[in-house]
Amino acid sequence: MSKRKNHSPDFKAKVALEALKGERTVAELASQFGVHPTMIHSWKRALLEGASGVFKRGGRKPQEIDEEQVKELHAKIGELAVANDFLSRKLKPWIGK
Repeated sequence: MSKRKNHSPDFKAKVALEALKGERTVAELASQFGVHPTMIHSWKRALLEGASGVFKRGGRKPQEIDEEQVKELHAKIGELAVANDFLSRKLKPWIGK
């Protein structure tokens, strides 16, 4: 049984653009790039559906910051720093022997 391949977004875009050009058949592209024709069709469809997003005003929305999660992560960092300090002090006598 073969393993699933994870293709990069750049690769998918390249294959989908080649399919949109229409210079070669999907079967030819599938053979050239080593992917199943069904994948090429789905990447082509995704490209066409998402193309309008490139021209939207305002571009991408800034990523929202969850303040509660930030507080939890800061607490975890502090906790790990204390544990690291404790372990390093306990380990020093053993290293010196």
